[in-house]
Amino acid sequence: MAHYKSNLRDIEFNLFEVLNTQDRLGSGVFEELDLETAKDFLANTHERATSEAFCASFADADRNPPVYNPQDFSVVIPDSFKRTFEMLMESGGHYLDMDAELGGTPAPRTLWWSIGELILGANPAAWMYAAGPAFANILYSIGTDEQKDWARLFIDKLWGATMVLTEPDAGSDVGAGVTKAFPNEDGTWRIEGVKRFITSAEQDMTDNIIHYVLARPEGVSGAGGPGTKGLSLFIVPKFHFDPQTGEIGERNGAFVTNVEKKMGIKVSTTCELTFGQHGTPAIGYLVGDVHEGIAQMFRIIEYARMMVGTKGMATLSSAYLNALDYAKTRKQGADLTQANDKSAPRIEVIGHPDVKRSLMLQKSYAEGLRAMVLYTAYIQELVQIAKFEGNTEEVDRLERINDLMLPLVKACGSERAYTLIGTESLQCFGGSGYLQDYPIEQYVRDSKIDTLYEGTTAIQGMDFFFRKIVKDKGASLMFVAQQIQELAENQDVDGRLKTERELLAQGLADAQAMLGGITGFLMSAQDDITNIYKVGQNTSRLLLAMGDLVMGWQLLKHATIALAKLDEGPKSEKDKAFYEGKVASARFFCSQVLPRLSAEKAMLEATDNSIMDIPVEAF
Repeated sequence: MAHYKSNLRDIEFNLFEVLNTQDRLGSGVFEELDLETAKDFLANTHERATSEAFCASFADADRNPPVYNPQDFSVVIPDSFKRTFEMLMESGGHYLDMDAELGGTPAPRTLWWSIGELILGANPAAWMYAAGPAFANILYSIGTDEQKDWARLFIDKLWGATMVLTEPDAGSDVGAGVTKAFPNEDGTWRIEGVKRFITSAEQDMTDNIIHYVLARPEGVSGAGGPGTKGLSLFIVPKFHFDPQTGEIGERNGAFVTNVEKKMGIKVSTTCELTFGQHGTPAIGYLVGDVHEGIAQMFRIIEYARMMVGTKGMATLSSAYLNALDYAKTRKQGADLTQANDKSAPRIEVIGHPDVKRSLMLQKSYAEGLRAMVLYTAYIQELVQIAKFEGNTEEVDRLERINDLMLPLVKACGSERAYTLIGTESLQCFGGSGYLQDYPIEQYVRDSKIDTLYEGTTAIQGMDFFFRKIVKDKGASLMFVAQQIQELAENQDVDGRLKTERELLAQGLADAQAMLGGITGFLMSAQDDITNIYKVGQNTSRLLLAMGDLVMGWQLLKHATIALAKLDEGPKSEKDKAFYEGKVASARFFCSQVLPRLSAEKAMLEATDNSIMDIPVEAF
């Protein structure tokens, strides 16, 4: 039996009842994709993702991870996972992520990330190894004319790809990287240095791997310098290749010199990648013939952050549904009202109050995170349409809203998922959840990385406040806040959600007060620079609180739609239960989660710098 339990009904609810994706199909940028085809692809992906054949390697490759050979710097991927990867690539799904000029059938981002949820929930490493076409699609938009032809080749050959930023002594401080690029007379570059934590940098499932490498150009006028602005982006293939035929040539000097032994997601190789230090020069090609590496790389980073948030949400959703199934069948103890009656019948654990509380918390967060992911995808979808229509002003506005949402998707998707899987989903199983008999223990191990890579939660919090709010002068945040306020003030006919709207309004007020408080700290730093520490103590708090607010807003919007559907008349028992569940999720989240923002506000406002005065020895 496959470990992965999907929630296709809620995915379809988001797509076709909330975001109305169907209204944008069959015309404009999505002219080649009609509703029937979109639904068929979603259904086929669901069938594949929930199959035993696709999921079998999830546990097997965890127990029997890739094997690294330091003699020839190679990695052997387990056979079970190779079969999973083949199933994914043979599906042709990557063409929904391709520009039409590359032979793709551009899909709305809402549909694409719904498909992404299914794959990432079932076998996340397969999606990561399959990144080659997506990265090549980005190269097509930023590369030279020759590199655009390469992008076509990379997609046609289904070659793997990596994003190569992190260095051993730099970590999240990308601008501190020291990997260097030296110009050659023929226009190529010689790359020298060491990178660390590079996902998918070695495997034996594709004929070639294309590394997208940030390095610091040396000896070139107008390039180089300190910080991230001195970095350029280079294409460094594992093997040299014939640009016309794609025929593989000699080995390039980019070698994996270590594969990390990890807590989780073990089948995904996490590598140390060394350039030009083993007797073979590492030859690279400057992307786009411009020294704009960090801006170019951010196109890939943003895609990766969306993936990470989606992965966290998908894992939480499956963990919740596994816990729900277990709670429906496992009998333990008597009903609490009969606790003193030793002869009372034993009941399923879902009948116990704390288990129901736990399950509803998991359900509401899983649905809230899905809604936030797909709302962000909807904004990306509007960007697709605006670009197609040539509306550059609208593209700029929408891209800034997307930029605001990405830290919420990445950080909240990872933090909330990891915490809930470990403290709630696993707990529903009792001691059994700690065993490999059930997938939850692997979910816990596999999901922890989501809070760390593609920018830790602390990095996301700093980015959210300084770049996505302050630098944007709050414009994008105001756009989202206005929508939240409109829903909070919109009175439903019979007042069935009146209390929840009031709670949402209070949550918005608390979040705005938090923003005001942290902005005050920033302003006061002009007079006392140490007050910037007060900002730093609260950026993650602000980020996670804003994420909860956005989820509460989305869940309440869902409840409003669900009540309208129930009011339309008779429904199947399955649909009736689904819509009632949507209302229950919103009511629970608004009453049990949103009030926490008041406490977070109080803690933020009480922040002082006393913690900064504690000597290191006292820790």
